[in-house]
Amino acid sequence: MVKETKLQVEAIRNGSVIDHIPANVGIKILQLFNMHNMNERITIGLNLPSGALGHKDLIKIENIYLNKEQANQLALYAPQATVNQIEEYRVTNKLALALPDNIKRVFECPNSNCISHGEPVESQFHVQQRQEHVTLKCHYCEKVFSRDIVTEHK
Repeated sequence: MVKETKLQVEAIRNGSVIDHIPANVGIKILQLFNMHNMNERITIGLNLPSGALGHKDLIKIENIYLNKEQANQLALYAPQATVNQIEEYRVTNKLALALPDNIKRVFECPNSNCISHGEPVESQFHVQQRQEHVTLKCHYCEKVFSRDIVTEHK
């Protein structure tokens, strides 16, 4: 039997491709990282077929190159994702994701009494991981939250 392959999302000439995002997480990544406000073309594939995941989401951002720090922040939501940097329609660099030690400016502290709500400071969390359980500790109030509480709070 011949496997039929068909390009489901148009290739980009230059930019970044975030691939292998778990299904239903792509929109959350766009919003949390404020990608939807960029002035470049963004192509989103939702619930695309995937051999490894069953279904996946995909984000292609033209003329924007995510750096290693930005890519690692995605690991909170899509630990198996890859970020490919594209130049002239070819992959020139692949960034594997790893949880960062700190996350800045992505979301605010769920603690309404935290000083980060009333002062002109950037939010910052220290990432802590024990096996598969990820928690985030606010740099200012030092309260510890599960990844899900912080990411849903935005």
